[in-house]
Amino acid sequence: MTENSSVDTADTLDILQVMEMIPHRYPLLLVDRLVDIVPGVSATGIKNVTMNEPQFQGHFPGRPIMPGVMIVESMAQTAGVLVIKTLGAESQGKQVLFMSIDNARFRKPVTPGDTMHVHVHVKQSRGVVWRFSGEAHVDGKKVAEADFSAMIVN
Repeated sequence: MTENSSVDTADTLDILQVMEMIPHRYPLLLVDRLVDIVPGVSATGIKNVTMNEPQFQGHFPGRPIMPGVMIVESMAQTAGVLVIKTLGAESQGKQVLFMSIDNARFRKPVTPGDTMHVHVHVKQSRGVVWRFSGEAHVDGKKVAEADFSAMIVN
């Protein structure tokens, strides 16, 4: 069994495996691990929020809060990895690009020290367009939710 074939069958992906699947890098890589992966159905991304991240220099001095757009981006990256994992070898040379977002709601602030669990579910997959629902949780409490879509491109 090759190293890559173990990625295809695992229900958990570590940061190095995530980086093989999506092009994002620091400071915009916003998912540290994926767990509970069910290809074509759902996955959970884990993001450990730390004070070392550059957005906290300005958002906000004295009261660091993770920007909502970055929470949604964490959902999108989790979905992107789920799509690549689902497609397997067929995903070679392809990227998953964010297309739209609807019904975004932000319920509680996410701050340094939090571990965010990002639950993403596939709502629909037609050709190159995929639709998802996502929720972010900290300590078991919903902090954000959104519906969004992505497109697979070469």
